Amino acid sequence: MHHTGGPGWRITMDTCGPMMIALYIRDVAGLAGAGRPALSHVAPQVRPADPGQLTAHVGGVDALRDQWEHWWGRLMAVHPGMEPALNPPGFGEFAGMPALQRVLQAHFGAALTWSREQSSAYQLLAAERETLGGHKVLADMVQNREMELGRSSRDFTLTIVEMPLAEQRAWFIEPDRLIMSQHLLDDQQNFLSYVQPVVELLV
Repeated sequence: MHHTGGPGWRITMDTCGPMMIALYIRDVAGLAGAGRPALSHVAPQVRPADPGQLTAHVGGVDALRDQWEHWWGRLMAVHPGMEPALNPPGFGEFAGMPALQRVLQAHFGAALTWSREQSSAYQLLAAERETLGGHKVLADMVQNREMELGRSSRDFTLTIVEMPLAEQRAWFIEPDRLIMSQHLLDDQQNFLSYVQPVVELLV
């Protein structure tokens, strides 16, 4: 986790394991475009497995999509904080969402392995940025905006959740969160086009 801050303001960048697992499940079940915001598919890409048979007797793929979106909404509401627990092999906490429960039971092992691999890759990326000062751009954005406005920044917290997403962009979730492809920071111009307007709004 990286923190950048000044008097009254703070920007945090980190990833989120439970969200990674949820996105893996979304992609393996072929639920393209599910959730708000509708994030791009993950990278490296996950090979979809038709969930039709697994979910046929518990509402089918439509029920699965609704249940996944409900789970994703819960994850979004509590992050950063206490993500709901995942308790294999039964996933009793999903008893009221049987289609999602079955897909989790079928794919959780692969999802967990994949998310751990992505988390390890992210930790290396984050460590490299710390060494090279890759986060300096965040403080620069706030300072430049303060100079433009001729005043200090208002108090704010911005949480940036970096995820292994194929599309190099960020999605703003009001009032103070961004979900962002974890390689967007490498492309400074593109990064600024998404993040700077949000920082300007908050400062």
